[in-house]
Amino acid sequence: MEKEMIPQVVLNTGHRIPSIGLGTSCDPIPANLTSTLVTAIELGYRHIDTASFYKTEEFVGQAIAQALERGLIDNRSDVFVTSKLWCSDSDHDLVLPALKGSLQKLGLDYVDLYLVHWPVRLKQGVGLLCQKEDILPFDMKGTWEAMEECFRLGLAKSIGVSNFSSKKLSQLLAYATVSPAVNQVEMSPTWQQRKLREFCNEKEIHVCSWSPLGAYGSKWGSSMVMENPILKDIAMVKGKTIAQIALRWVYQEGAIPIVKSFNRDRMSENLKIFDWELTQEELDKISQIPQKKLFSGEMFISPNGPYKSLEELWEEEVLTL
Repeated sequence: MEKEMIPQVVLNTGHRIPSIGLGTSCDPIPANLTSTLVTAIELGYRHIDTASFYKTEEFVGQAIAQALERGLIDNRSDVFVTSKLWCSDSDHDLVLPALKGSLQKLGLDYVDLYLVHWPVRLKQGVGLLCQKEDILPFDMKGTWEAMEECFRLGLAKSIGVSNFSSKKLSQLLAYATVSPAVNQVEMSPTWQQRKLREFCNEKEIHVCSWSPLGAYGSKWGSSMVMENPILKDIAMVKGKTIAQIALRWVYQEGAIPIVKSFNRDRMSENLKIFDWELTQEELDKISQIPQKKLFSGEMFISPNGPYKSLEELWEEEVLTL
């Protein structure tokens, strides 16, 4: 089977990251997830995004092992694996054990990229459905020092963050000895993150885009991207799908889309964004799309926690909600 060839980007660590990734956040987790991920590798995906919180690390590891057995890849290094530190482990003394736990589930000696999932600390065992009393002070400096230790030990080839605003990145950069390689954030044609992307570009931090299609079809998602009339018109003119237009826009803006479809045909379609481009006129039209943030992070707001309002969580990148 002819697989799609995916361009790569060089991170500030010198490591290469494929320019599109397959996300594995799903609820419920499908019984055939391992075989679906093997199919993704067969189709050409070489960047798989997981997280401790997703509870999909074991499936990712199994898929890589099966892909090696079947000769779909030659080496472990052929697949770029991202995982993330959950908020209940965002503490200096918990980071390294958390990564070691993730590596055990993945069955790997290292991850290619390890991210601080949110600039938030929660009590042990707490997920997104947290109560106000579950939110603890977040020691960004101590957490990042431990992330740097993971990097120095070679357990993570690159380290980064997720859902960090420009201001929080500035705070981190003030004491970081290893700069974050990536900031993975919500980004789509309906939430374009221009200011944050400009800041990250200046600081040589690569942006990865989660929910580039507006989490269409998920419990908390929206049809804002997939039913957008501007994107529909461009798709019709170019003979592409709306998803391909949105993903090409993310790529052309210099970010890496993390897509999430477990349908074989759509997985294949989503890879076909690299041998054509949007015109400047089309980019200008997309820049006029009304902006609305999809995921507020409201659950992390607490009178006793570090963020007492959405403005404190997101700062200047606040939102039309």
